[in-house]
This record gives sequence, structure tokens and C-alpha cells, in this order.
Amino acid sequence: MIPRYTGPEMSRLWSDENKFQTWLAVEIATAQAEAEAGLIPQSAARAIRRKARFDVARILEIEKEVKHDVIAFTTNVAEHIGREARYLHFGLTSNDVVDTAQALQIQQASALIRVGLERLGNVLKKRAFEFKHTPMIGRTHGIHAEPITFGLKLAVWYAENRRNLERLDFAAEQMRVGKISGVVGAYAHLSPAIEKKILNKLGLEPAPASTQVIQRDRHAFYVATLAVIAASLEKIALEIRHLQRTEVREAEEYFAPGQKGSSAMPHKRNPVQAEQICGLARLVRANAQAALENVALWHERDISHSSVERVILPDSTILVDYMLDKTATLVEKMFVYPERMIENLNLMRGLIFSGQLLLDLADKGVSREDAYRWVQRNAMQVWQTREDFRALVERDPDIRKFLSPKEISAVFNVERYLKHVDDIFRRVFNRTHGVAAKSRRGT
Repeated sequence: MIPRYTGPEMSRLWSDENKFQTWLAVEIATAQAEAEAGLIPQSAARAIRRKARFDVARILEIEKEVKHDVIAFTTNVAEHIGREARYLHFGLTSNDVVDTAQALQIQQASALIRVGLERLGNVLKKRAFEFKHTPMIGRTHGIHAEPITFGLKLAVWYAENRRNLERLDFAAEQMRVGKISGVVGAYAHLSPAIEKKILNKLGLEPAPASTQVIQRDRHAFYVATLAVIAASLEKIALEIRHLQRTEVREAEEYFAPGQKGSSAMPHKRNPVQAEQICGLARLVRANAQAALENVALWHERDISHSSVERVILPDSTILVDYMLDKTATLVEKMFVYPERMIENLNLMRGLIFSGQLLLDLADKGVSREDAYRWVQRNAMQVWQTREDFRALVERDPDIRKFLSPKEISAVFNVERYLKHVDDIFRRVFNRTHGVAAKSRRGT
């Protein structure tokens, strides 16, 4: 069973407490690997592992003086270790710690986002099967087109959500790298072999090549992936907003007993959650732009990206985590009105069957140009006079030459349009392995 919203956990992993705890994990893994390689005494590694701790308030106090967060951190940790602290941060530069620890935080955040995507997928699947055979009008350009089912609409969203899972897994894997390569990436003080041992202890892979930082194309791709997920959630919310419009009212955001929609109009039931999701998606997209601008840095590194990432990485992951919960709840609890869907399906007095009529005439040997002209002239009359399209067709002498009353009746059968719903559902919901799974198998 997929657990419910993990919002407080997502916020916690971006807290100063967890950030410094992750930095400490990198420092301890480094000391252990260096001791195993004989670079520092075993006693020093043991002391660092046993005594290393920190106090957030003390770190912030030191940082006010030294104006450097990593120095403030190592200074505070050293206060707890004692004499052996001279081997803390041995051979490292600040970003060996910061970038590697950040990769660990991204893995933690990605695991929580994955939970949200799985929950949304489960909700979409459940409701898709609930409305698998519930007919409604499909719309293109906002105009009635041909019949679909509400379940098909949900199946489309489910398939997109699965792609987002694959995209997230791939982007998170791209971020599962650290670097212990020194101030310009040349391993002046520690070797690639030591780096690999350190990162193995942390569950990370070494970046094949780095400067003072892990290259920011990885981060840009990750945040862009979050923006794609947010766009998909906006897509779902926007559709529900449309379906809730008074003139449409085929589906509606849950409205709780005692809830109020307007301070001035007691009748209002507004799609506030859906609108919130649409608004927050704009923020994640804006963060993706900032992440892309972080890719180009001066030479082997400047810090123009650092201040940006302190905002966009926590904000983007927290926002997407929150939006996933809101969207899953929105879909799970939304009211659906099948009767209204049928009313809207019939709203255009049969015009939605014009495409099938065109095909049936062509199948009888009528040229496409003639068939289109005959069907369109009757359709345009419906737009102008609101007469019944089927009645007009049945009286049209050109059409009656080629189609019998029984064949005309068959044109106006909704089920003809929906005969492949089961095939689509099998294709969507029987697909258990996606691109990411195939790539892991090496196929």
C-alpha cells in the first residue's frame, strides 16, 4: 500500500539539521576510506566516527564570524572530536562535501516524490476503471469532437504519470554521483581510487570528470524533470477546472460540508485546489529556467549557482511533493456526473457523428469531396437552425441514395466509437515495464 502525503518529511530533509547530518556522513566516510588506505591513522578515523557531532546554532554562530558555511561546520565538528580533528576534512575542498552531500539529499527527495507518483498512479487507475465505459464528449479546440469515455481520459493521465516515474528514476540516477576530486577536479590530494571507496560507502558513483563541482547539466535535467511532472499535474487540474465550469459540470472538485466558496456569493463551489496546482506549476517551471542558467559557470567553478540551488532544489522538490498529494486527493475525491456527460454528448443534436457519416458514404463509393459537401451542408444547418442532424440526414436525397435507414441509424451509435476501449486499457494497464526498466535490463 502506498503511504499518504509525506510533506513534513520532505521539508525535514532540506532542514539545516539534515543538511549538516549529510555533510557529516561524507566526512565520516572520507575518514574511514582514508584510514583503510593508510592515509590517516586508524585511531583518527575511529575518533571521527565516534565523536563527530554538531550543533546547528553553534555552526550558525561561527558562520557569522567566518562567513563560510563549511568552515563553520568543520570548526564546530572539530570542537567535539578533539586532537584527532586535524584529520577531519583531510584532503577535501568544500564542494567535495557539499556536492556529494547534495546528491544524497536529492536521492532522499526523489524517493519521497516517487511515493507521490505511485499514489497518484494508483488513484488514476482506480478511477479509470470506475469510469471505463462512461461515455462523454471528447473536445478538440474546446469544441465537441467525437465520443470518448471518462475512463479513457483518466487512462491517458495514468500513462503520462508512468512516464513521469520513468523520467524521475532516470533523472535521479543522473544525480546519484559525488565527487572527491579536489579544488579543480584533478585529484591533487586524493586519488580517484580513494574517491571511489568514499562514494561506495555512501551509495554514490563517482562523476567521471568534474571541476570543483559536479557539472550542473545534471541538476538542470533533474529540475527540468520536476517541471515536467508539475506540468502533468497542471494538465490534470486544468482539465478538472474546465469540467467543473457551470456550463459543463461533468466533474467537480470535492466540496466538503461546511466549506465556503465565496465571501459574497453563498452559492459558489470553486475549484480552488485545482487552481492552486496550476499556479504552483508556474513556480517549478521558473525554477527549471534558473537551473538551466546554472549550467554555465566561470572556468572550473564560480558560486553563482550556489545561492540559486539553495532555493530551487528545496522549493522544487517540496512543491512537487505537495502538488502530487493535492492532485491525488483531487482525483480521488472528485465528483463525477455521468448523466451530465450524456446531456452534453447530445447537446449538438447529433453533429458529433458527422465523421462516421463521412466515412460510411465514402465506403459506399461516394467521392470524399462530395461526401464532405453533403455532410457539411447539413451540419451547418444544425449550427444555424438547431434542427436535429439525424433528421436532416434522413431527408437528404443525396445521402439517401447511398445509405439505407438502417445504415443511417448505425452512424448515430455511440458504441461504434468506443469499441476499442478495452484494447486501450489493456495496452495502458498491462504495461508494467517502461523505458527505464528496459534500460536496466540492457535491452
